[in-house]
Amino acid sequence: MPPSQLRPLWHVSLVLIAGLVSGCAVGPDYTAPSMPIPTAWGSGKTASLTADDATRLPPDLARWWEQLNDATLNRLVEQAVAGNLDVATAKARVRQARATRRQALAALAPTLTGSGSYSRADNGSNVSDTGDVTVSGPFDTFNLGANASWELDLFGENRRAAEAAKYGLDASEESLRNTLLVLIGDVTTSYVEARGYQARIALARRTATSQRETAALTRTKLEAGSASAVDAANAEGQAASTEADIPQLESSYQQSVHQLAILLGQSPSALNDAMKRSAPIPAPGRPVPEGVPADVLLSRPDVRLAERQLAQYTAQIGQAEAARYPDVSLAGEVSTSATKLGGLGKSSSISWSFGPSVSVPLFNAGQLEAAVEYAQAERDVYFVAYRAAVLTALQEVENASVALRQEQRRNRSLDASVRSYRQAASLARTLYQSGSSSFLDVLDAERSLYSAEDAQLQSRVAITTDYIALNKALGGGWSGVVDTRTPEVTDRMAPRFVRTDWAQKFAMSERN
Repeated sequence: MPPSQLRPLWHVSLVLIAGLVSGCAVGPDYTAPSMPIPTAWGSGKTASLTADDATRLPPDLARWWEQLNDATLNRLVEQAVAGNLDVATAKARVRQARATRRQALAALAPTLTGSGSYSRADNGSNVSDTGDVTVSGPFDTFNLGANASWELDLFGENRRAAEAAKYGLDASEESLRNTLLVLIGDVTTSYVEARGYQARIALARRTATSQRETAALTRTKLEAGSASAVDAANAEGQAASTEADIPQLESSYQQSVHQLAILLGQSPSALNDAMKRSAPIPAPGRPVPEGVPADVLLSRPDVRLAERQLAQYTAQIGQAEAARYPDVSLAGEVSTSATKLGGLGKSSSISWSFGPSVSVPLFNAGQLEAAVEYAQAERDVYFVAYRAAVLTALQEVENASVALRQEQRRNRSLDASVRSYRQAASLARTLYQSGSSSFLDVLDAERSLYSAEDAQLQSRVAITTDYIALNKALGGGWSGVVDTRTPEVTDRMAPRFVRTDWAQKFAMSERN
């Protein structure tokens, strides 16, 4: 068979060989690890489960803060998602991981490079012995060429790198979701604490006003001779003590508002006017759907982040192992040269080359084997981190659930306490005014009432913060769209003339 007929068969054979080896890979294939998970919350019975056994995120957890029925809070959460700096950083990390994956995928494809050149040369004139002049120039030379190469990736080093990059992109997206989860929890907590301080400040002012009225009544009775100077001094001291709580509470309130503004990516004082008007302490309107413990494997972004990182570093083991095997590449080059631009590809010289190249690691003093062992140890680190993330998630859910239930019980007792102390304070004041009771009874009743009402407000704040903690522990968070495509900074990338430093200095010297 003539060589011209063998050449197509050779090309087809190469394509078939490449197709046969394209699915070859070394190293471990990733499978999601199983974990012993309790079958129910508060149960000691466990079952070995993976993320495939989990259910979808309950709808009430997707935007759980809306159950607090506070329009201002809902608006602040929206602003925080759009303006928070940690979220902006996480979005940049997603773009970075996406670009890394594109780079890894590009290594699987052939590369093609074009080149071109032009030169003009003159070898001068030669005079022969007979006196004849031979002109040898000038000459124009035009060259065009193309170079192509393709790494066959016989043992999957580049494919493992692309696989690891894909898992890395997944991990960056989970990191963004986790950042949003933490952000929304922090925004909601700071907002609830600020409203709680406002309520406690209002309580302290009302109580101080009432105590000042009692002190005025005591001074009147002292002037009438029906009260002692001790009673008057105690009344003044109790009112002043209550008033002393107000600056401390206002300081704590202002710190919460400042923290809230920073979470929104704004200056500390940006929300002073918006938060100045008091509002009720947000309270949950319905119970939290806790689901089953296996749900944390799917609903918690930090757990999913740890699992994706485990997958990423498992793929890197195969990448390191593949480096110990031969590497085969195909390379080709074609070029054409002519004395006229229009003659390229027509009346020109054409040269070409094509062939495979093989690189075999013969001796490296165990460096490549050590790289594999390092990758395996790093995978183990992330395997342990994944297990720790699961256990931490289960602990946080259990703790938050218990804390919420117990605080609700405590709050019911505090409600009864406030009702009793309010009745006692009213009776003590009435009896004191009629002279049937000592001022000490009024003093104790008012002090106890203020303490109980303040504890009641703090308990209401604690109930909502425990509700927030439980939703965070269950993985409730932002379910809306987050733009990870638009960069924070827009760069000017088009070609343009730029004056060099020496040119600028020269222009300045000319002006001087």
